[in-house]
Amino acid sequence: MFDIGFTEIMVVMLVARLVIGPERLPGLARKAGLLMGKAKRFISSVKADIDRELAAEELKRIIKEHKDASGIHEIIEETKGTLNEAKQEYLVKSKEEIEKTSQEIRGDIKTLSESDEESKRN
Repeated sequence: MFDIGFTEIMVVMLVARLVIGPERLPGLARKAGLLMGKAKRFISSVKADIDRELAAEELKRIIKEHKDASGIHEIIEETKGTLNEAKQEYLVKSKEEIEKTSQEIRGDIKTLSESDEESKRN
């Protein structure tokens, strides 16, 4: 945050000792330390709040994407259902066509058999 070097700290300590005096300097240093600790805790708390807000925003974005994806999932499921219905309809029609063709073939075989027997008689 602040880039204070050793020289700057020494100058501040020298001025503080001259202005405040050696008797009150330890108490003032203690209070300054407490204030610095409170400031650090406050800054840490603000950082944590910002991190939580960012995490909450990320979670909201993920939930939104999931909702959008669930719409796609519904479309896929609907398409699967339509394909299954079409498949069933095709199978039923195919079965009907096979039965119809099979009956026609049986009829043709019967007609051929009757025709063959009639020609043998003649």
